[in-house]
Amino acid sequence: MKKHIQRQLRVYRYVFYKETLVDPREHFWSFLGAFVGIFSIAFVQSLHLPVSENVFLIGSFGASSVLVYGAIQSPLAQPRNLIGGHVVSALAGVTVMQLLPDIIWLTAPFAVALSIVLMQVTRTLHPPGGATALIAVSSGTKIAEMGYWYVLSPVFSGAVILFVVALIFNNITRKRHYPSRSSRLRRSRRRHLKKRFV
Repeated sequence: MKKHIQRQLRVYRYVFYKETLVDPREHFWSFLGAFVGIFSIAFVQSLHLPVSENVFLIGSFGASSVLVYGAIQSPLAQPRNLIGGHVVSALAGVTVMQLLPDIIWLTAPFAVALSIVLMQVTRTLHPPGGATALIAVSSGTKIAEMGYWYVLSPVFSGAVILFVVALIFNNITRKRHYPSRSSRLRRSRRRHLKKRFV
């Protein structure tokens, strides 16, 4: 038992050390990726909407940028989670908004809770997805008028923009790989096991 605890402590120290390393190149690519990703969404919005209607630039994309450009090895930052998590959560939020009466203390928790369960079921857990669902029920008339178009644009289109930019900027150097190799390895193992048992 003592050896197990000591080994766990060594692992935690190593992870803490790796997470707190200051690598200016990593910071540069994280900054550049996040800047270009959010810039692209904001630019597309500026072409189609007046300044006062910032529908495309939903807050959860900022949180997704932290994961997709700053923590690219995280399972929660992988493409399936990024795009699927936002889309599933947007569907949950819009459905709650359509079916339940407009009572914020009822719709807000229901939308977030439902989005979490749906992301778990579909294996697309992405923490900013909870915010995407919450925005669908709490943003007032602009998004309410959009209905299920909210899922397609801004949510799906914005997540795809973040993904494409992540593919470019997270694969420029040899040190950064997106999607992470570990997630690709897990998928290939699952496929291999399915072939073996089917």
